[in-house]
Amino acid sequence: MGIRNVKTNLSSLTTMNSSPDQLRVLIASSHPLFAQGISSLLEKRPEMDTEVVGMVSTIDEAMDALKNLHPDLVIVDYDDDQVNREEFLARFVEGEGRLRVVLFSLKEGGDEAIVYDRRTMAASQIEDWLDGLSQRTGEPEPLPVEPDETPEQPKRRDSMRHLILAGLLVAVLIVGSYFLLTTIELLPEQASLQAKPIDDLFRLDFIAIAVLFSLIIGLMVYSIVVFRRRKGDETDGPHIEGNSRLEVVWTLVPLLFVLFLAYYGSVALGKTTAADPQPLRMDVIGTQWSWRFEYPAYGIISTEMVMPVNKQALLNLSSTDVIHSFWVPEFRVKQDLLPGEDFERELRVTPIEVGEYKVRCAELCGRNHYDMLAPVKVLSQADFDAWVEAQTGPVSDDPVLRGQAVTQQYGCLACHSTDGSEMAGPTWLGVYGSQEALNDGTSVTVDREYIIKSIREPGIQIVAGFQNIMPAGIGADLTDEQIEDVIAFIESLQ
Repeated sequence: MGIRNVKTNLSSLTTMNSSPDQLRVLIASSHPLFAQGISSLLEKRPEMDTEVVGMVSTIDEAMDALKNLHPDLVIVDYDDDQVNREEFLARFVEGEGRLRVVLFSLKEGGDEAIVYDRRTMAASQIEDWLDGLSQRTGEPEPLPVEPDETPEQPKRRDSMRHLILAGLLVAVLIVGSYFLLTTIELLPEQASLQAKPIDDLFRLDFIAIAVLFSLIIGLMVYSIVVFRRRKGDETDGPHIEGNSRLEVVWTLVPLLFVLFLAYYGSVALGKTTAADPQPLRMDVIGTQWSWRFEYPAYGIISTEMVMPVNKQALLNLSSTDVIHSFWVPEFRVKQDLLPGEDFERELRVTPIEVGEYKVRCAELCGRNHYDMLAPVKVLSQADFDAWVEAQTGPVSDDPVLRGQAVTQQYGCLACHSTDGSEMAGPTWLGVYGSQEALNDGTSVTVDREYIIKSIREPGIQIVAGFQNIMPAGIGADLTDEQIEDVIAFIESLQ
């Protein structure tokens, strides 16, 4: 049965009313906003003297309401799939003679039904439409639409104007946001060959940040200013079902951008991990809370990271205790150091600027994490060769000086002070030959045997008030001669 076969006669309503002055209304819709909106419109017109006797959301509920509530007028949400069925029209209109008026909301208006089309009728026309319905006699004429100016034409022109203005606002915000992101120096100096592809990725991220920020903020501000509710406007906003094209666009564009980022990121990763055939090999060891740099080719152990410019360094990273993270911001690259011999990791760095920097731990690693810093010096090749020569020169004959160098190289002074100040470990000032209380309640004399045992077997005898944070493998790293030199240095601190 077609909608246009439905004939309505408002004058016949009075013959079915229990009260000649009251119109009993039943609303059929599964959308609460539709039912509440129609009910509110009727309540605002007391001259119509209407009573909403029920709100139903399915065909079966509507049939029961028709039998039990005896409405004079049924208002149906035509766009609702749960009630908009040929079965409904057949059972609800043809099968029940008492029904005289059905109100539809149609996509296209018709001349054989009382129609209010919320898609084509302006909000200001609702009052005129209700005036025609309240006359109770005769059939109200459909609201006219001028043939030479359909509602879609001004809407299309307005939409294009808003699109252009909003687009200009978004474009201005994009340019301004990107300018700020690239001029406030968020990134430090580029000091390595690996920094360039990483910074290119950052710039791509800045573009994405500027675009997304501008789209969200720009469109939101434009909507708040242009489409705000004016004073005295009590009408509802337009009914919008959705836009399939827009949904396809905002799904495909981010997907394509993510795929492009994945490709571009893989290219950048390939550039940062490209291997030089003859790199400078360096072992980087992290210990709570110090760094040690060993040069196997030269037999050098240093607390400073010294590198020649324009030569790739292959860093073998390891930790003696907990997870640390090697990071020089100017080099951009960063890598974690994991404890254990089986977890050594590699990182390649090619410095391109002569200068001094700092390596820092980028992983929270305990009490003195904030102070786990070491100098990084990038030298010319000639200066680097001179540094190597100085480091490999004759060893001092003084065991105290040799012991002091060992304690610096292996990070002992990161936990033990030499001036009596409190640190993570007991101070060495005046400790040699003294009696120290232990955590197990006993005491011990700090002599040569105790120091050797504390280095070779850390954790066996812990001084009272301190925790066992001594690196477990430190004893294997030191030779007997180095330990004797350390004892001589501690003994000298009286």
